[in-house]
Amino acid sequence: MDAYPFTAADLEALRAYDTPTICNALELVAPERRGHGYTLRPLVAAEPGLKPICGLARTGTIRAAAPSGRPAAEDHAVRVGWYEYVAASAMPSIVVLQDLDDTPGYGAFWGEVHSAVHQALGAQGCVTNGSFRDIDALAPGFQILGGVVNPSHAYVHMVAYGQEVSVHGMACRHDAVVHADRHGAVVIPHAAVRQLLPAIELGARREKVILDLCRSDRFSVAALKEALSRSQEIH
Repeated sequence: MDAYPFTAADLEALRAYDTPTICNALELVAPERRGHGYTLRPLVAAEPGLKPICGLARTGTIRAAAPSGRPAAEDHAVRVGWYEYVAASAMPSIVVLQDLDDTPGYGAFWGEVHSAVHQALGAQGCVTNGSFRDIDALAPGFQILGGVVNPSHAYVHMVAYGQEVSVHGMACRHDAVVHADRHGAVVIPHAAVRQLLPAIELGARREKVILDLCRSDRFSVAALKEALSRSQEIH
């Protein structure tokens, strides 16, 4: 854990904020990240009301449209290796799983069993362009953001793990910090983790000037122009 410039407590603190707020803060502390590093297309949240998740990425790829073509023993070894990989995380993790099929979501990797298994392995949830099922039977508190909902697992199997993946436009590497909620997901640079809380507080103070005006009986375009100027003077 000494290899990281943050602690598990730092990641837990970021769960108090939604993912758009994290993106706003990143614009302040890492402006070069403004246009990339987050999901670009909608994801389906298994439970939209769940608290945001934030953890170290455990990356992998799957396919489901056809059998793997590997011997059963090799399929089993890859699956067990994946479990060991997820379990080895130094902090709570988030699974980022890229479905490589031409039609992602052809078969669901995620359901009652895998949500329970991965929660027990230390994962808070998953971000995937693939599918999930068993909505009413998923492990309580385990968030899944998926591309689609699908009733069958078809021939779903792990292809590989630990490599860079891309889910709905979000590139993600092993051990990246990922924050996600019903809005989508974003990768947080390691060096930015401990800068985010002060940036969130700054952003809130700047927004308050404008929001207070909008909710008052003093609102006018002229007053809005003045509020915008005052907001940018807050540091």
